[in-house]
Amino acid sequence: MNKIVLLKDDITKVPVEAIVNAANTSLLGGGGVDGAIHRAGGPAILAECQKIRNRQGGCKVGDAVITTAGDLPAKYVIHTVGPHWHDGQHDEETLLKNAYLSCFKLVKEYGIQTVSFPNISTGIYRFPKVLAAEIALAVIDQCLRENANIEQVNLVCFDEENYDLYSKILGQ
Repeated sequence: MNKIVLLKDDITKVPVEAIVNAANTSLLGGGGVDGAIHRAGGPAILAECQKIRNRQGGCKVGDAVITTAGDLPAKYVIHTVGPHWHDGQHDEETLLKNAYLSCFKLVKEYGIQTVSFPNISTGIYRFPKVLAAEIALAVIDQCLRENANIEQVNLVCFDEENYDLYSKILGQ
């Protein structure tokens, strides 16, 4: 866990090799983190997302794709689609876990050493924040043990509520 850094910040301003985007299945931008990343990164990100859409029809829930980071202080953006929370009876937990695992598969494939994650699915997708944080930390811990190449994983919280939640779980 000593490679995990908790930040209360704007993910589009934190210099890393890869920024994870909480995308939607269309990959064409949206609200929240997705919209902020597309706005700050500029048209290069959208252009690559459109190529991916043309090739494979978007990105499924639980999967991830990678593009340039455009004007962001990063080399890559990893776009992952987390699940909408319904009632906990539609594989939401497994789909969120798969979203994180899909990101780490690309981290390994591209030799990425530093990556920043937002709080996937906890905004307009309404995933319970405590459960989402527990899933995120479990997957991050597992992936750090499996990939010694990773130097740092940032958990970038835009709001105070998520920041306080992660602080308590991490014992900070």
